Amino acid sequence: MSSTTAARNVTAPAPLVVSLESCPQAAATARDVTASHLRSLRPPVDPDSRDAVVLIVSELVTNAVRHAEGRVCTLRLAADARSVTVSVADSSPRVPHERDPDVRGEGGGFGWPMVRRLAASTSVRPTPRGKTVEAVVARVPEASGRA
Repeated sequence: MSSTTAARNVTAPAPLVVSLESCPQAAATARDVTASHLRSLRPPVDPDSRDAVVLIVSELVTNAVRHAEGRVCTLRLAADARSVTVSVADSSPRVPHERDPDVRGEGGGFGWPMVRRLAASTSVRPTPRGKTVEAVVARVPEASGRA
């Protein structure tokens, strides 16, 4: 099947955009709406990619709730024939960065490296009201030799 034929068989619904109150329940809500949205995509997203997207959403929303000063963050999910793009916008201009993980307490440090490992690409874009963090996940993971 040619890529032109394959592209016609993909349904790309309008991006899902959800405003989430910055509260502890935001990540759970984001996971639920993400899982539901991913189930609606045709052809279906590979189970490993689906799990990666849900995990990335959970982490990015958690970071927005923990580290941004705003009352809301915005989750956007967009899909095309090859990938699912997760975007989380918040009111903080601070860019995520890797730091030593806190293995003894609640200091975190695991999330951003995990997001970068799971995604095919990541980016952070400043906005007039803060930033948008974006992660792109292949609908079908490429064989990379990673364990």
